[in-house]
Amino acid sequence: MSNRLDDDAERLADLSAAFARLRAAAAAEPFPDLATRRARLDALAALIKNHKAALAAAVNADFGARSAVETELVELFPALSNLRHARRKLRKWMRPERRPVDLWFFGARAEVRPQPLGVVGIVVPWNYPLFLALGPLADALAAGNRVMVKLSEYTPATAALLAELAARHFGPDRVVVLGGDAALAEAFTRLPFDHLLFTGSAEVGKKVMAAASNNLTPVTLELGGKSPALVMPGADLVRAAERIVVGKMLNGGQTCVAPDYALVPDDMREPFLEALARAARRLYPRLAGNPDYTSIASERHYRRLIALRDAARTDGATVLEIWPVGESQDACREERKLPLTLVLGAPEQSPVMREEIFGPLLPVVGYRDEKDAIAYVNRRPRPLALYLFDDDRARIERVLNSTHAGGVTVNDTIVHVGQHSLPFGGVGASGIGHYHGHEGFLTFSKLKPVLCQPRRFNGMRLVEPPYGRLAAFLLKLMLR
Repeated sequence: MSNRLDDDAERLADLSAAFARLRAAAAAEPFPDLATRRARLDALAALIKNHKAALAAAVNADFGARSAVETELVELFPALSNLRHARRKLRKWMRPERRPVDLWFFGARAEVRPQPLGVVGIVVPWNYPLFLALGPLADALAAGNRVMVKLSEYTPATAALLAELAARHFGPDRVVVLGGDAALAEAFTRLPFDHLLFTGSAEVGKKVMAAASNNLTPVTLELGGKSPALVMPGADLVRAAERIVVGKMLNGGQTCVAPDYALVPDDMREPFLEALARAARRLYPRLAGNPDYTSIASERHYRRLIALRDAARTDGATVLEIWPVGESQDACREERKLPLTLVLGAPEQSPVMREEIFGPLLPVVGYRDEKDAIAYVNRRPRPLALYLFDDDRARIERVLNSTHAGGVTVNDTIVHVGQHSLPFGGVGASGIGHYHGHEGFLTFSKLKPVLCQPRRFNGMRLVEPPYGRLAAFLLKLMLR
């Protein structure tokens, strides 16, 4: 017991020392110039490009079976693309922005200067350990900050490799990557960062926000939730089903912006279900041994999904498991792979209708008309994403104007997350703040307002005390 306590104390001491080094380095270089920031972005790009096979292998080891193509497609490629975008736009982003001054301050010059915050903390979940570490890391480096990254205890191989590569490419005074358990994560969130970004569940997000509040650390929380796929009467059912299946089964369903449930008109439900089944079997003709289909990342999460499925069935729902021909749960159990599982008629109190699923279970809910569908979405906590399938422009506008979501993709799923020109973040229960691209640069910067008065003429001298007739006359003009 004493050895364990000694180890914990040593880890916490190392954490505090690492933070102190970053803080001292930020104080010594409070405003890295353009060339320095670009060099750091280039170092991060080299880290990704030179070690992409090793990074994919580490994630595969943590998951048990993680599609290498998916790792490159949805983790490494968007991280690199984000880096290139930031490098290309950085000169413009760093430039002070001139702002107008009021008539009464004629002669003065106003501007806003984006200034590095100092030391940024990033807490990374297990489901996309590369993209959700490297994406915000790029934004924070572009903004001129030092960064400390905490990866999940459920991705130890990825954490160990990223820590080694970060030390090699950056050194301990620029970027520090850590693994470690929940106790270390809790200590991490209590550090006095200048900004803390957390991606994960709402319950943990509340604890992170409480810990950060002790230091008045501003937070960005990316939390998830139950993102709807709303199929409207004008939708192409085959196309809608295919794109929903792609978004639902990507990474084995373990995606914070995966479509959590589908809403479909009552009279279109049967052909929609058939289209979903055809799409799943075409995209994944087998699950066992299929390198394109990712395992559920842990035994704990696998059992949770099985429990959600079984509870829905017990609650009276119809459960349709879309297994490829000749396969069953027994064949895929060792690899922790589950098929697309359609859940019909689950009551509202069933856990599958209340909890974020984070796996290939898809409740399908019928609705009568457009107002009914919008009301169903709006009765629930605001989601991280909403997916709308329709070709009627007027109806699309009505849905967009009548619902709230962190982001929206029309006639597809998930792809809005990869657009550097769009901010990514939640609303309400699905998160606070946003990042990606220019918005990420701004999130990790202080927009410092600067007003410069001219040397010779300063209009404020006209209303200095002792106040007299001139001040009274000018105030009449100001207040009219």
